[in-house]
Amino acid sequence: MIKALRFTLLPVLAAALAAAAVAQDPIKVGEFASLTGKEAAFGQSSHKGTLLAIEELNATGGVLGRQFELITEDNQSKQGESATIVKKLISRDQVIALLGEVASGRSLEAAPIAQNYKIPMISPSSTNPKVTEMGSYIFRVCFIDPFQGTAMAKFGKDTLHLKKIALLTSVSSPYSVGLAKYFKETFAKIGGEITIEQKYSEGDKDFKAQLTAIKAANVDGIFVPGYYTEAALISKQARELEMDYPIFGGDGWEAPQLIEIGGKAMEGTYYSTHYSPENTSPGVQSFVKKFRARFAGEIPDAMAALGYDSAMVLADAIKRAGTTDHSKLRAAIAATKNFNGVTGKTTIDSNRNATKAAVVITVKDGAFKFVQAINP
Repeated sequence: MIKALRFTLLPVLAAALAAAAVAQDPIKVGEFASLTGKEAAFGQSSHKGTLLAIEELNATGGVLGRQFELITEDNQSKQGESATIVKKLISRDQVIALLGEVASGRSLEAAPIAQNYKIPMISPSSTNPKVTEMGSYIFRVCFIDPFQGTAMAKFGKDTLHLKKIALLTSVSSPYSVGLAKYFKETFAKIGGEITIEQKYSEGDKDFKAQLTAIKAANVDGIFVPGYYTEAALISKQARELEMDYPIFGGDGWEAPQLIEIGGKAMEGTYYSTHYSPENTSPGVQSFVKKFRARFAGEIPDAMAALGYDSAMVLADAIKRAGTTDHSKLRAAIAATKNFNGVTGKTTIDSNRNATKAAVVITVKDGAFKFVQAINP
């Protein structure tokens, strides 16, 4: 009888030990980001925010009694790299979720793979609407370009009092093309005029031909829905051509390198983004204090704040799901309501997007300054 009992208990004990071992295994989360290359400022900033969140979570015991393991890969800001990286993170590293990317084009490369493997993916700040349209496992914690384009069109018309605008768009960037589209539609609806449209490609450095054509069109402002590298060079070359009217753009401008590259030419320019470190709310100021302590006094920008929020939203969903099972975790992320983060309250809608306010930043005396908030 004792022998029979022993054999009966052995499988139960083995199962319990296996379950305990699994419970102690780290929760592997994959992050893909532009840590080097032309958009490295985005990736580095977002990564620091994500890393800070993971370190905080682990310091307080992790989730479900398990610590997080963040596995970060660099796509070098190169087209095609994100797809290769995400396949590796899923198949070799066995991550339970993905965080990334900042740039919409690279999120669009990765999203079909995450969807195919049914691995939840949360983009911190890809604003192109097509990103979450890739499938039910794809989410974001930022606003989307239809709102951002509308907000900046109204800002240009109502706050800057512009009537005739030039549009300078990067044809090789899904982010730029999408944001330009929504800006153009709204500006026309509210009585403005897009007098001239000019185009460029990512990596271009000489914009004198486009700017000369814009100058001849007698506009009173330029909207540049691109990334900070080109936006800074465009502003610099526009000022060299004595074009002294407002130049403004979207959240792709959000990087310290905007001022480093553009210098004094950036004075009086504007862009929309997701948060301001000047926000006096306790949550924002606590985040700024922790970030500066962790990263040698560096002031966190919107990409850092969104990286932080993306990791915290994921951790909250794992906690509510009570598991890292892919389908249950996906359902928990989709059910996120009023999650209080650094960039505001996050509620995931039926299209897996977050409805958020935008803020407008200007460059004044060589520094980024808050101008106004724009609610959806």
